[in-house]
Amino acid sequence: MNVDVDVPTLVEQARAGRPRAVARLISLVEGASPQLREVMAALAPLAGHAYVVGLTGSPGVGKSTSTSALVSAYRRAGKRVGVLAVDPSSPFSGGALLGDRVRMSDHASDPGVYIRSMATRGHLGGLAWAAPQAIRVLDAAGCDVILVETVGVGQSEVEIASQADTSVVLLAPGMGDGIQAAKAGILEIGDVYVVNKADRDGADATARELNHMLGLGESRAPGDWRPPIVRTVAARGQGTDELVEALEKHRAWMEEHGALTERRAARAAHEVETIAVTTLRERIADLRGDRRLHALAERIVAGDLDPYAAADELVAGVTGSG
Repeated sequence: MNVDVDVPTLVEQARAGRPRAVARLISLVEGASPQLREVMAALAPLAGHAYVVGLTGSPGVGKSTSTSALVSAYRRAGKRVGVLAVDPSSPFSGGALLGDRVRMSDHASDPGVYIRSMATRGHLGGLAWAAPQAIRVLDAAGCDVILVETVGVGQSEVEIASQADTSVVLLAPGMGDGIQAAKAGILEIGDVYVVNKADRDGADATARELNHMLGLGESRAPGDWRPPIVRTVAARGQGTDELVEALEKHRAWMEEHGALTERRAARAAHEVETIAVTTLRERIADLRGDRRLHALAERIVAGDLDPYAAADELVAGVTGSG
């Protein structure tokens, strides 16, 4: 049963850095609460300041360890950090920390760090709906940097990475990541590439293969950003400072070339489109069993109407246009 919350008070508490308020706001996002519109209206003027970094890569490459190392680095720099660990597939994980993300428990008692594991739970809109709005909650709550970590490199994970200002693709030696990267299309979305576990045999070969594949796919003009390849051993914190430096260079490049504003505007446009389409789907779903939809179906079967014309009538009916 939905219980109305005092949104202005909740937002004020989140701005003051109270973890329970932030958690409640993200829960409203996950559950597609009827109060979500009110929440987003309250957060809109407060967000837009955080630097969002997406981390993706095959299971086992050390995403959680790398995320934890980045949290430590940004905390040393005095930044408030939010971590959104998104599981796009599991309907069971809920808000619990997933698998090896318990490694980030080192930061759990730090008031300057907020860690949230979020499952989309299959509601309409999925990641395209939930992820950007959860990011907005953390942004409005005062996080300087938001790290969005995914559980794999499927289409949903690429979608999550596309919600970021800077996308980091992690690989590791001996895992066939070159082929995996090519299959998943992540070579198209990476702004910074990381060869983690670089103390293992095969790290040099992995870096060379990655550099070769990036070269094959290049169609960059002079002055365009060329994604760097950073080697790390995240478990020991090695290479983390170099990774942060690469991230800051990409951020500076985007700001200099106006790419940051363009990227954020494109994400906002996609978010608006997703919300509009989701709303339309919900209205159409409400018509199932409705006589109007059944009547249109009968006319199609009888050959009096084609499916496109029927869809036009249905859209006009649910939107009030036409």
